[in-house]
Amino acid sequence: MTVMKRFFIGVLFVTGLLLLGKYSLSVSNTISGDEMIHFYNWGDYIDPEILDDFESESGYSVIYETFDSNEAMLTKVRQGGTSYDVIVPSEYMVETMIEDDLLLPLNHDLLPNVKHIDPQFIDMVYDPKNMYSIPYFWGTLGIVYNVKELGELTFDSWGELWNPNYGNEILMIDGAREVLGIGLQTLGYSLNDKNEAHLIEATKKMKSLMPNIKGLVTDEMKMHLTNGEALIGVTYSGEAVVAMEMNEDLEYVVPKEGSNIWTDNLSIPKGADNIEGAHALIDFLSRPEIAARNAEYIGYATPNETALGLLDEEIINDSSNYPTDEVIENLEFYESLGKSTLVRYNDLYLEIKIEPRD
Repeated sequence: MTVMKRFFIGVLFVTGLLLLGKYSLSVSNTISGDEMIHFYNWGDYIDPEILDDFESESGYSVIYETFDSNEAMLTKVRQGGTSYDVIVPSEYMVETMIEDDLLLPLNHDLLPNVKHIDPQFIDMVYDPKNMYSIPYFWGTLGIVYNVKELGELTFDSWGELWNPNYGNEILMIDGAREVLGIGLQTLGYSLNDKNEAHLIEATKKMKSLMPNIKGLVTDEMKMHLTNGEALIGVTYSGEAVVAMEMNEDLEYVVPKEGSNIWTDNLSIPKGADNIEGAHALIDFLSRPEIAARNAEYIGYATPNETALGLLDEEIINDSSNYPTDEVIENLEFYESLGKSTLVRYNDLYLEIKIEPRD
């Protein structure tokens, strides 16, 4: 499927979801809990035809909602009120939700397709034995830049972002962990550092970058970069791949100091109404042919080892999405920081966001 076709279908899908939000209020009174699955996912993070196929095959009806950050999802789950059956937390959020007793243990007897997941994504430190989560997608955080406009610059270091020639030319991912993490790694620290002095140092470092920052954005970054509205973006690999498909002048690199490697995962929160249906959906999304279709549509890397054999070689040989082992060795997962440190990160990030850019 071409990127533009995927984009237009995505627009239609979002429109459909808005209508679905209204429609679900009425159908929820006519569909029983055993027939309905409430799926809470990141925006633009599934091929909508896959949901149609799942509903046709399984007989379940999927009520679909989206969130734009792990923290927003966590808040909604903690508040209750809506009984989500499947959610998609990132690795550090899986760890946090396990610590807070917010996830249900998975029944692996109902998840036979987990055998297709690449062993390097199984039994991770944030969820030993995958008791609470199954990998959905994975990727890296890096720099995408316009080669045509910037010439031979490689951006192999985070430090390149501070070049004074890039005033008001950089789009930065809008997230506390990402922004503070870049500051920490630029200074030679871990992106999971809790040392107060190091955090203050990283905050000052990132404040000094603000004159070069055009905007702090999320999903819309790929369109801005594609349209040439900024020359440089700090974003996730999947977003970069989509942008590069639409604009051949763009390239993506993971800086040499290291960066974040992440996984988004399928989990079942406590309070789920349809546990059997939730397992059915997770297993369906872990089926190799479904995982391959989803990866091709979304643009992110699949952790499904069997699905890789179903993808075009051009996709799996693209180091932007599937980096070499040498690059992966220099990457870090975000770890759970604990509530007090996470609050501190968020407070420091707010200081960075309101720093004058002139």
